[in-house]
Amino acid sequence: MEQEAVLDLFRKSGALLEGHFRLSSGLHSNRYLQSALVLQCPDRAAALGAAIGARTAALHATAVLSPALGGIVIGHETARALGIRALFAERQDGVLTLRRGFSLGVSDRVLVVEDVITTGGSTLETARTAEAAGAHVVGAAAIIDRGVDRAALGLPLEALVHLDVPSWQPGDCPLCTQGEPVTKPGSRG
Repeated sequence: MEQEAVLDLFRKSGALLEGHFRLSSGLHSNRYLQSALVLQCPDRAAALGAAIGARTAALHATAVLSPALGGIVIGHETARALGIRALFAERQDGVLTLRRGFSLGVSDRVLVVEDVITTGGSTLETARTAEAAGAHVVGAAAIIDRGVDRAALGLPLEALVHLDVPSWQPGDCPLCTQGEPVTKPGSRG
């Protein structure tokens, strides 16, 4: 699936938002990608998961691990395309943790899958969760890469779309300076 086709799905779903947003990373931005609006349609979710699966098949992952909440659907669809397990990590006492009987071990090759990656913080935290369980993390994937520093990520990264969307620390945000009200549409409060 080509980048423009993915962006078209976001546009058709009303998932490419403009305004003043506080991202899950804490950064502010003038654009927000509400992938839940795209992923609510099973055919679209399956197509995006198949596209990520095709791009990551050579990593020979044995499991997909996604951070809850935003990564669950796309992680599941990617795992379906690859024919492997789909797990998710969720916060417990502020830390991403494997719960609900999910487990990983030394024989697992984990692909971390998210919907949107901005700073890579959630990706790295999810990778650490897999490594703490003894698994080997083979790479990361996302529908949208908002411009993460790939060198700092330290993992092979595949994304269907690469966008250079500006983001700012709250103290440096021009929208805050202009008095624009900020909205927090993401999954982390």
